[in-house]
Amino acid sequence: MAQNTTQIIGTHALIQKLHHLIQKVARTETTVLISGESGTGKELVARKLHEQSLRNAQPFVAVNCGTIPGDLLESEMFGHQKGSFTGAIGHRPGMFQLAHGGTMFLDEIGEMNPVMQVKFLRVLQDREIRPVGADMPFKVDVRVIAATNKDLAHEVEAGRFREDLFYRLQVIPIMLPPLRDRRSDIPILIEHFLHKHNEGRPYPITISEEAMVLLWEYDWPGNVRELENTLERLVILADSPVVRPDQLPANIRSFLSEKKIPRPKLSEEGMDLNAAVEEFENRIIDEALRRTKGNKQAAARLLGLKRTTLVAKLRRKRDADYTAPQAYNY
Repeated sequence: MAQNTTQIIGTHALIQKLHHLIQKVARTETTVLISGESGTGKELVARKLHEQSLRNAQPFVAVNCGTIPGDLLESEMFGHQKGSFTGAIGHRPGMFQLAHGGTMFLDEIGEMNPVMQVKFLRVLQDREIRPVGADMPFKVDVRVIAATNKDLAHEVEAGRFREDLFYRLQVIPIMLPPLRDRRSDIPILIEHFLHKHNEGRPYPITISEEAMVLLWEYDWPGNVRELENTLERLVILADSPVVRPDQLPANIRSFLSEKKIPRPKLSEEGMDLNAAVEEFENRIIDEALRRTKGNKQAAARLLGLKRTTLVAKLRRKRDADYTAPQAYNY
């Protein structure tokens, strides 16, 4: 049995629930559709599903449907026979043959062209493929995990993605949260990536408290991938052991590092007082968590609350933010 080496870093409740879902789903043969913004760790989750599956001693083959030209994708996926097209000088197995017995990960499935969508749907239905130029199909034994940064339901409505394929894929849908929605994990991720990129250096690089504030407040549109790339760059270019705010990238320094407490105004049309109070409360809680680097016990003390009360408020906020029909939101 293969050793589990993939790490999904974080202690946020959403990440804890993600681990729980992976444990429940991994040892099944069910098709999984992972959705989330770029950089949220979709391939990481797919690899974790494979490592914890009964197929973990067999291949994990990843294909990015968005980087392979549409006219080459069929050959890449299913292989081809000698002479099937110009340049086909011999038989070549496709990714599905290479993944036989294991897991096939199709990243950016939303970029697949309509012709390939039809052929891939047939693979999911019949569990067989036909290489380009072959006379007969043959069976393949693979588990399919797909991922996308698009809203595939919207793509279906727009006519750009087949509805039958969409429902075939999302037997188990998993939606990964952006990093800005689990800010309490930012210090943990920073520590992890600093440890990784400090290896081999004459002295370790650390982040000052002032710089940490900016890293916490920044919204990270590129998510965990952007955070790691930023820290790797900071470690490589650092002139001193401690990174100060002026050493951070300009886009982070210029971001609203000191977010203002919302000040709702009563207009002529009135206002939703409950929503305004809730927004104010959430911002104060975020500020307390930032100051305590995500430590809930310390944040509760700052707010004059019991830890259980703070956790309950965070749970209500999470449930309000992550309620989507027909999807697991983790």
